[in-house]
Amino acid sequence: MNWITNYVRPRINSMLGRREVPENLWIKCPETGEMVFHKDLEENKWVIPASGYHMKMPAKARLTDLFDGGQYEALPQPKVAQDPLKFRDSKKYTDRLRDSRIKTDQEDTIVAGVGTVQGLKLVAVVHEFNFMGGSLGIAAGEAIVKAFERAIKEKCPLVMFPASGGARMQEGILSLMQLPRTTVAVDMLKEAGQPYIVVLTNPTTGGVTASYAMLGDLHIAEPGAEICFAGKRVIEQTIREKLPEGFQTSEYLLEHGMVDMVVKRHDIPDTLARVLKIMTKRPANDATLPAVTAPKQVEKASA
Repeated sequence: MNWITNYVRPRINSMLGRREVPENLWIKCPETGEMVFHKDLEENKWVIPASGYHMKMPAKARLTDLFDGGQYEALPQPKVAQDPLKFRDSKKYTDRLRDSRIKTDQEDTIVAGVGTVQGLKLVAVVHEFNFMGGSLGIAAGEAIVKAFERAIKEKCPLVMFPASGGARMQEGILSLMQLPRTTVAVDMLKEAGQPYIVVLTNPTTGGVTASYAMLGDLHIAEPGAEICFAGKRVIEQTIREKLPEGFQTSEYLLEHGMVDMVVKRHDIPDTLARVLKIMTKRPANDATLPAVTAPKQVEKASA
């Protein structure tokens, strides 16, 4: 197969004058099937223009979009033990880490930075879902704790953008230990009198939902995000019943009081700045808060 791909196909293409087309040149909307040129998608913050479907946004791109002028101080990734359990399934855990680092150009799943949003200083922490599904392991837990410590030192709020499949199975109980560690870090920030806001993105599941992702002073969610502990299919198989339409989406959770507002990605920086200025008793701009999805509007949309 490699001989055909690496030798025969390029020879045929060169003879026929064909050019190789990158696989990710066009991206298909999961909701409507519409094909979108990748540059257009990036310029629209990874939101499908026609349907409004929110695709997964790279962690570094999210930080650049959030902070004023795209400028921020990147927090260093703490050094931790690699592959403490010497884990292996179909591949070695060390090989999975290597592949993910090459794919994302990151040390692990967490990216954090310090900067300003409309002049208000804050620390932002973002999960990179393309790094092993944004899973929470020792390195991610340590990076989150260090980010909270930095926010306490800077006396500023912290905003969390989770996007994760949960705890990292390759680190076993050591990954589960990050749940209480990060919970303690949240409590430390609150004791310091600083706001903690969570912006729930697609997907936020498992142990991440069971810990710091649901401990914010305010919970904002992106439209259509899946937010849960156990997946819909697992629940249906357990209780042997069909779950409601839209179950575990951000709109469903808003309607049932689990999140405070659903905000489109384009409006998140302005919304965070406005809310944080209120919470920190800073002077607010005259601009009104961007429109958010209300429970009644969600009910009409799903009808």
